[in-house]
Amino acid sequence: MTILVFLVSLLGAMALGMPIATSLLVCGVALMIHLDAFDAQILAQNLIGGADSFPLMAVPFFMLAGELMNAGGLSKRIIAFAMALIGHVRGGLGYVAVLAAIVMASISGSAVADTAALAALLIPMMRQAGYRLDRSCGLIAAGGIIAPVIPPSIGFVVFGVAAGVSITRLFLAGIVPGLLMGLALAITWYVLAKDEPVSALPRPSVKSIVKAALDGFWALLLPFMIIGGMKVGAFTPTEAAVVAAVYSLFVGMFVYRELKVEYLRPAFLAALKMSASVMFLVAAALVSAWLITIANIPAEVGAMLGPLIEYKMLLMIAMMLLVVVVGTALDFIPTVLILTPVLMPIVKQAGIDPVYFGVLFIMNNAIGLLTPPVGTVLNVVCAVGRIPMDKVIRGVMPFLLAQVAVLVLLTLFPEIVMVPAKWFYGR
Repeated sequence: MTILVFLVSLLGAMALGMPIATSLLVCGVALMIHLDAFDAQILAQNLIGGADSFPLMAVPFFMLAGELMNAGGLSKRIIAFAMALIGHVRGGLGYVAVLAAIVMASISGSAVADTAALAALLIPMMRQAGYRLDRSCGLIAAGGIIAPVIPPSIGFVVFGVAAGVSITRLFLAGIVPGLLMGLALAITWYVLAKDEPVSALPRPSVKSIVKAALDGFWALLLPFMIIGGMKVGAFTPTEAAVVAAVYSLFVGMFVYRELKVEYLRPAFLAALKMSASVMFLVAAALVSAWLITIANIPAEVGAMLGPLIEYKMLLMIAMMLLVVVVGTALDFIPTVLILTPVLMPIVKQAGIDPVYFGVLFIMNNAIGLLTPPVGTVLNVVCAVGRIPMDKVIRGVMPFLLAQVAVLVLLTLFPEIVMVPAKWFYGR
């Protein structure tokens, strides 16, 4: 009965057109009434406490870093370096998109920001070069979802706060899976690019490559600073977010000198709006999470999955399928916040490593950004590329299947995630 109240109140509020955060609060109130424990003061205290988290401060700073990176010319130089390095091979602009997506993912952690930057810079170039527009948009969309997996990841920050899992370990465990996602896209593009009606660009001289590398040096240095700093314990993920934002501001204003004072207000305002939305979602979700625990919903779900508790592989497959279904209807952050308090007790009961689960959980939710009807990243590509949604869906399908194949591989072979992760964080 409790699960029914939870689902009906949440889905009913969403069906009425309420924002996700408001729907989560309605769900919390419904659970309190059902448990005969309604108290407005407790509701308010949990709402404030949900946002009162030091690790969550990383979210606005990483979003700000992404905005400053795009406005300050760092994104442009990353793509220019990738172009000089591999743009001359057949289908080179596709490989440029994949490489640039990986590098940019290791700076901002926002799928929407990275996709928008990649699409704005590369779609016109790929259209002019004669590439199939639907396929090009599909590749860029699929590349954009690497951002929530490769550190620094906003998704890992939110999951780590909601699940009580080390964000630093999540960051370091996401490196290899994120690179595998990029490799899967490159292989898929290699197969598809054989029938692209374009000729390879001229091979650049060594001098041109060196020049592009030197020009992009300060932009390319940032990922190594962030990951290396966390690896050696120089700073926490929240401090890494501040470093990324300040570094992007400094380089954009004083090194590349493209970040003008008049650009700062729009960049800060965009980061502020996105951060406020995420923080309100987190606060509202943690109210529901507290009530989910009080109502013992995880135990009820655990009883349903009881026969699978002793079979970790089957349990992981069942949970991943659940995330796939929910991810088609909800956006990234709401899915993470709604399912984390439900699934984490089951994960712990089954003895599954929380870091391993967190990596696959976030990867699965990232893939949900490519699935209609919500498909946030698809909408970004449609808007920037001025292409109908049905064409983008057709173009993204091969790359979506490639990302799903990586998820299946990591589900079947957990060592691919955990062995490198333990090396990265020294265990």
